[in-house]
Amino acid sequence: MRDRIIVALDAGSGHEALSLARQLHGHAQWVKVGMTLYYAEGPPVVHALRDMGFDVFVDLKLHDIPHQAQGAARSLASLGAGMLTVHASGGEQMIRAAVTGATEGAREAGLAVPKLIAVTVLTSTDDAALRSLGVSRSTADQVELLGRIARDAGADGVVCSPHEARAMREAWGGEALIVTPGVRPAGSVADDQSRVMTPAEAIAQGASHLVIGRPITGVPDPAQAFEAIVATMEGAA
Repeated sequence: MRDRIIVALDAGSGHEALSLARQLHGHAQWVKVGMTLYYAEGPPVVHALRDMGFDVFVDLKLHDIPHQAQGAARSLASLGAGMLTVHASGGEQMIRAAVTGATEGAREAGLAVPKLIAVTVLTSTDDAALRSLGVSRSTADQVELLGRIARDAGADGVVCSPHEARAMREAWGGEALIVTPGVRPAGSVADDQSRVMTPAEAIAQGASHLVIGRPITGVPDPAQAFEAIVATMEGAA
């Protein structure tokens, strides 16, 4: 189960992120580099984490014209990222371009091609938030629509909340990546995530990977917190 947890290193500096990574070394396999960390530190932090032996999920949620998405995906793939994200709302042409870019970048660098997954609806978004943006569909229906676009464009999977994981698993089949943020151990303090489940519940719903940040990185002993989550998942398996 431990290889299904992606620890979000949502730190503001490379020093802080690498300190967390050192504490998690030998426990976690996957770590996530998001916008805050990447914009602060750039490619060197990805290289440093890979050198430590981690698989790195670079989560920048690319969303631009196809030419720019292709170039950005090529650059990120050349760093050795294991997963990349685009926004599914960028449309089929943009997603296809990013898939092409990721393939080009990895092959030019002699690396494995990263998995490219498409973000459907952010886990901080609910039906009311969608309505405020002029989207009349429910969250579930919007995830279904964007998931279908991503699948047709050749993505390797989607990012969705655990509440949509079962529907995405049924639509995509057994090999797809269904990556779920909004995962919180029982008893966690509420935060800005709206659509959440426990790790065991998310796995039961069909998630392939769980993105977990603050419940691991925001406590005094991240490794202990990580192992406690793994134990709850294995106990429910």
